[in-house]
Amino acid sequence: MTRTEKASAIEQLKEKFGNSQFFYIADSSALTVDAVNKLRALCFEKGVEMKVVKNTLAVKALDQLDEGDKFTELKNVLKGPSTLLFAETANAPAKLIKEFRKSHDKPILKAAFIDSDVFVGDDQVDGLAALKSKEELIGEVIVLLQSPIKNVVGSLKSGGSTISGLLKALENRAN
Repeated sequence: MTRTEKASAIEQLKEKFGNSQFFYIADSSALTVDAVNKLRALCFEKGVEMKVVKNTLAVKALDQLDEGDKFTELKNVLKGPSTLLFAETANAPAKLIKEFRKSHDKPILKAAFIDSDVFVGDDQVDGLAALKSKEELIGEVIVLLQSPIKNVVGSLKSGGSTISGLLKALENRAN
């Protein structure tokens, strides 16, 4: 790789890291070519972008970001073969890793960056997979907000029929 190619790769990674709220660093070494192709296909299917990078280039890209201090833990795990997984939702790569590991031993999660929080270690996969997406949280809030309104409307409807029943009974008694 020439210097200009390295500089270009660093710039692309810097832009990718800077624009991504969620990315994972995994170890997918020792996977066969067939397994890697299946992993790439699964990533494509789930909307996760997979990149295999040189650690030195990734570290240099993280160093060039303005918030370089918050990436210190990530830079420490960039040893050995590394695969970057970028996604639009926080839990997509973790779910993908769990699904893929049903039939393979890897990828192993090294670290994850979720909205400025860093999660280090493969033991974090289950917790990260359980994270709810923004859309799921909004849906839950809407359901919670609708619940009291539905209760009030339901009470008014049932109460209304009780009151009208009482009025009819009183009217019939008066006649």
